[in-house]
Amino acid sequence: MRMRIWSTGALALLLAACGNQSPGVAEPQAALEEALPVMGPEQTILAFGDSLFAGYQVDEDDGYPEKLEATLRGRGINARVIDAGVSGDTTAAGLARLAFVLDNAGEAPDLVIVELGGNDLLRGISPDQTRANLESILKELSQRELPVLLMGMRAPPNYGPEYQQAFDALYPQLAKQFGAALYPFFLESIYERPELNMADRIHPTAEGIEVRVSATVDTVVAALPEAEAEAE
Repeated sequence: MRMRIWSTGALALLLAACGNQSPGVAEPQAALEEALPVMGPEQTILAFGDSLFAGYQVDEDDGYPEKLEATLRGRGINARVIDAGVSGDTTAAGLARLAFVLDNAGEAPDLVIVELGGNDLLRGISPDQTRANLESILKELSQRELPVLLMGMRAPPNYGPEYQQAFDALYPQLAKQFGAALYPFFLESIYERPELNMADRIHPTAEGIEVRVSATVDTVVAALPEAEAEAE
């Protein structure tokens, strides 16, 4: 479902501003791992987010959830990733549809990846409201005893230091509060690489999505319940 794109100028500010906050991005490994035989019981991952999950203007097989599934299976992990991304979703819109998505997903997922908040940021929604919505989302998932990986976002400094500090603190604080795994900044691997984004400077190209998958897949694997059990 691809309903709406983000404001070009707004995300351009976001990407430029975030460049002032991070010293650099480590280049992900370019070589693909040799495919391993898929083993073990199937693990279902629900990718719940906005256009960064929905795969705006790329082929269906090139979206983040689809590429993530292929990468996990290439590592021998019997994963099925459900694409529950809706372009334009704010945290409020995500909260409004969460129960419906979970109730109609069939069996409960083994992991839920929550990627929301970018559209709140671009619309200047109060960090307090974003926090409240994300807290309600994580509370719902916690009540259903579903493991969560939270994908974080960052605010640009031109929003003012108070807004920036409040917004940036949301993700680590909520992850700690609910015992969720955290990837601090979902756009970390591509925001300084314009060739990996579309002309709107908002949505990644198919290659950019592959880079994001490479950068985040280890965090996803570590968040899977079986991986946690093995680590213990």
